[in-house]
Amino acid sequence: MTEALIGFAAMLLLVLMQVPVAFAMALIGVLGLAWIRNWPSAYTLVGSVVQESGFQYLLSVVPLFILMGNLITQSRLSRELYAAAYAFLGHRKGGLAMSTIVACGGFGAVCGSSLATTATMSKVAYPEMRELGYDKALASGSIAAGGTLGILIPPSVVMVVYAILTQQSIGKMFAAGILPGLLAIALYLLAVRWTIWRRPDAGPRGARLPWPRRLQALREVWGVLLLFAIVMGGIYGGVFTATEAAGIGACGAFVFAWARKRLSWAILSEVLVESARTTGMLFMVLIGALMFANFINFTSLPSDLQDMVRQFSIHPIMVIVAICVIYVLLGCVLESMSMVLLTVPVFYPLVQGLGFDLIWFGIIVVVVTEISFITPPVGLNVMVLKSLLPDVPMRTLFGGVMPFVVADVVRLALLIAFPVITLTLPRFLG
Repeated sequence: MTEALIGFAAMLLLVLMQVPVAFAMALIGVLGLAWIRNWPSAYTLVGSVVQESGFQYLLSVVPLFILMGNLITQSRLSRELYAAAYAFLGHRKGGLAMSTIVACGGFGAVCGSSLATTATMSKVAYPEMRELGYDKALASGSIAAGGTLGILIPPSVVMVVYAILTQQSIGKMFAAGILPGLLAIALYLLAVRWTIWRRPDAGPRGARLPWPRRLQALREVWGVLLLFAIVMGGIYGGVFTATEAAGIGACGAFVFAWARKRLSWAILSEVLVESARTTGMLFMVLIGALMFANFINFTSLPSDLQDMVRQFSIHPIMVIVAICVIYVLLGCVLESMSMVLLTVPVFYPLVQGLGFDLIWFGIIVVVVTEISFITPPVGLNVMVLKSLLPDVPMRTLFGGVMPFVVADVVRLALLIAFPVITLTLPRFLG
């Protein structure tokens, strides 16, 4: 166990020294394995991990979903989603903030990236809210919190990677994220209402639209709703695998963007290059994390953790709570994918040994990762907003997300206390 703790400390030190996370994990993994075994074993590890990661068929789902998300983002669907949500909610107090959250949920369902959702919706929703007289804290907080829905509502690249690491069904992981995602939207809407109750002038009412205008706004987003239904329905109905669904989704997103006249050869080239760049970065992190995980597995850390739980008779739920705290702390220095790749190989044998369902634990991991996106001192979504909204003070940004952090904590407690919320749809799929 001592070797593993030294390895973790060294890896975090390298990250704090601004060494890229992928290289920090790979370096410590190789050096650690050479320390406890020998250099030939470490060299063999590098070759096998790189080869297996590059040729693993299931991992081909990752670049396809990334391409799908980039094409949807390029099609500039965010404004139509926001308009459709506004048509039904904008006339209420805080209605524009509620519309932002609902639109973020819809955009995240086809984008799969929290940071992309936050960046995109900030350009659409923030000017509208400020023009109507919304408080800066509520306007920015609703965007930052709504953006976190991008990694929970399927399809989600983080869920795909977790399912591959723990050998779980990708389709069941996607199904497990639907009800917690809807619960998140509902609690975020309540957080907006609570903010308005405390400060009625923070979110003025918008204009009430007649029903013909509302139905017209819905018709503007039928394409993305159809694409989501085909991808998710095909997986759940057993028509095609998750990898095939990702390919169909990417193709459908291409047709959707082309039909909206948002594609040119230059833009398509930019989308493909960006998708390749993101995929390459993700695979580098994956390879580095697998090297580090192999080193950890050669130490006694996984078995020592289980022995510690048995020796001190720690309640299993308290173990889950402790893991959640660790994720929140790691969120101060690591981004979501790095956290999942680094910690899941260590934690999931312990969680499985305690008798918990790994699909349920995967959703808990994603939800805690979401929370780390908006918690101080380093919330990535907040940092993205700060770069896009330089006139908003950091104190205002973090103050705006606090009601949503409280909503996230309530959601996490409900998901831990009532696993049926997460497991109902996966069990229905059989």
